[in-house]
Amino acid sequence: MSRRCELTGKKANNAFAISHSHRRTKRLQQANLQIKRVWWPSGNRWVKLKLSTKAIKTLEIKGIEAMAKEAGINLNHY
Repeated sequence: MSRRCELTGKKANNAFAISHSHRRTKRLQQANLQIKRVWWPSGNRWVKLKLSTKAIKTLEIKGIEAMAKEAGINLNHY
């Protein structure tokens, strides 16, 4: 499985690690992903998703149905 948020699509960002002497080397800034069990009321079951922390906060406001519809995912496969 990739390191990507299943609802928002967030993924790693390319950046530089800058040393004290200002030497720059490539590094990845990974998204803050959490494996979260979310209650799906219309499916009457728990759904296990890999979500970014921003998506978890948004999920509490919008709800799982609306966010899944925006992302274009079918919750029956999770």
